Amino acid sequence: MKIVIAEKVAANAVRVLKEEKEWTVITHEQINGNLDNALPDADALIVRSAVDVNANMLRNAVRLQVIGRAGVGVDNIDLEAATNAGIAVMNTPGANAVAVAEHTLALMLALSRHITRADSTTKAGKWEKKSLQGTELRGKVLGIVGMGRIGIEVAKRAKAFDMEVVAHDPYVPYSLAAQHGVNLLDLDEVFATADYLSLHVGLTPQTANMINEQSLAKMKRGVRIINCARGELIDDAALAVAITSKHVAGAALDVFVEEPPRNLPLLELENVIVTPHIAGSTNEAQDAVGIQIVSQVREFLKRGVVLNAVNLPSLGFEQNAEMQPYIELARSLGKFLAKTAPGQIEEVSIQCGEKFFDGKTDLICSAVLQGILAQIGEKANMVNAAAKARERCIRLAGSGTDQFSDKTGKDIITVMLKTASGDHCASGTIFHGAFRLLSVNGMDIEAPLQGNMICVRHAGATAMIGKLGNALACQGIGINHFACGRSGLSGSEAISILQADRQVTESTLQEIAELEEVHSACSVQF
Repeated sequence: MKIVIAEKVAANAVRVLKEEKEWTVITHEQINGNLDNALPDADALIVRSAVDVNANMLRNAVRLQVIGRAGVGVDNIDLEAATNAGIAVMNTPGANAVAVAEHTLALMLALSRHITRADSTTKAGKWEKKSLQGTELRGKVLGIVGMGRIGIEVAKRAKAFDMEVVAHDPYVPYSLAAQHGVNLLDLDEVFATADYLSLHVGLTPQTANMINEQSLAKMKRGVRIINCARGELIDDAALAVAITSKHVAGAALDVFVEEPPRNLPLLELENVIVTPHIAGSTNEAQDAVGIQIVSQVREFLKRGVVLNAVNLPSLGFEQNAEMQPYIELARSLGKFLAKTAPGQIEEVSIQCGEKFFDGKTDLICSAVLQGILAQIGEKANMVNAAAKARERCIRLAGSGTDQFSDKTGKDIITVMLKTASGDHCASGTIFHGAFRLLSVNGMDIEAPLQGNMICVRHAGATAMIGKLGNALACQGIGINHFACGRSGLSGSEAISILQADRQVTESTLQEIAELEEVHSACSVQF
């Protein structure tokens, strides 16, 4: 494996990767500005915020499996291009949460007590005690927008200052907020009640310019605003007007739309404190971020464990160990149906038992699509399977979890294909560690999903095992397992699944297909 570290990370983090004796680790010092030359044979790329990972760069990185972002924001990575190329993109949410939270409180205190102005005037020989009289945090209302890991850390520290904390986050349950003494409110209520407003959300179309002329007008007069998240969350011109009119008492900004900021009117205002995007820049945080991202990249390359991915569902170590067999089962079901269902595939849908709650169905869907695409000659992985399917005009009609009937259960996966010839479905599970096919097109049939499988569709003749056995025996092929399923009471339509002891040839399949009762015959190798 070759890992390219394109920007400076903690030395401790580099050592984690260099402990893998068979791996080659290229650091930013060794690259010396020639990143493009280092990428064609790289398996992993680790960046921070300065390197622009664009589509052109990724086109040359033909072996790249994963991009690790040492930090939270992935604005510098072309996620669409990475996903289409099958490259997982991971970040490190929460690794610098304490550092950002402490900086947020530092900025709040600096605003309240005029720290920067007190420092500069005192150093200039002035003694402006009266004009520097401040306010206390105690008893004030802190409004937090975004109750992720950083927002929670900010809330914990604000409570220590005897502040009342309210917050808005549509994805956080009331019970979690209550654990930290935080009252969840609608966004407009947070704006209306906060004495201090601190932003801790990512940049999305919904959050861009969320602090604007309209939202500022809803805020309490004298509010102080702190932004250690994304510069694009604030309309700078609107904030400057609000501060000039004294509707907003002050602002403390660590992030900007353009960094470093140039020709920004806010920089000229006395009640604005700015820092150069250093909220997460502590020795401890940089060590933590670096070690976390290299550990995630290492686990991905060695074991396929996906942690904190932004373009692929993530699992913890225990969940990954539990889910990997079912991901392989889903891939096998997709492969089986793609080979046995005649006609061009138009639509795929998946249903899963209750074992696959909590977003795991997305992984099952990706695995099914990967199996289907592999069988029709399209190379794909878990990252880009959905995109590759869309390119082939294969629709993912839906996926979900169901409480299945008694003959299925909580760990059943059912895949349905719509093709030009009609609808086709198959269900499977894992039994004693082995992949088992349970039904095909509504016909109950238990067979192993492994080895050299032969699938024969035929009229419901009772003597088929003998005829099929004779056809295979003539070619010196033995049968390890045989199962047959019939439709309805009459059993006029049937399917036989055989596991052969070796791969069958096309000529043998043709001989089987020419038997009087047989409608079709195909083989699937697992």
